[in-house]
Amino acid sequence: MKNLILLTVGLLFSLTVSSQILKPVKWSYAAKKTSKTEATLYLKATIDEGWHLYSQNMADGGPVKTSFKFTPSKAYKTVGKTTEPKAIVKFEKSFDMNVSYFEKSVIFQQKVKLTGANAIVKGTLEYMVCDDSQCLPPETVDFSIPVK
Repeated sequence: MKNLILLTVGLLFSLTVSSQILKPVKWSYAAKKTSKTEATLYLKATIDEGWHLYSQNMADGGPVKTSFKFTPSKAYKTVGKTTEPKAIVKFEKSFDMNVSYFEKSVIFQQKVKLTGANAIVKGTLEYMVCDDSQCLPPETVDFSIPVK
């Protein structure tokens, strides 16, 4: 009887563990007006220990790069490209190439010119993360950032 209880508990535990969905990246957003007609958007990725998020700036043929698409609007226009801090560059055997990535956290920045009142910048971002043993499929996230 004791073995049956242990077996049942073990099976329930293994089902719980295997059904967990991995979400090693949490995104947060902010905007700061730098003048009456300009603002900077901050798109922050907080990355779980042991995982890394790939840079926007990488050669083709490797992991999916982080990318940002901003929905066109009459209230704002993007200025230049989305910027990022200096990434870690290492050779990854799984891709047979040097890759650029971030660990722990990274803040991407995008400048916008405000052309209307109460702008809400909307768009999508796509990213991919890996750890030492696996890569998760690329994920697309919608965002909405009010500029006050």
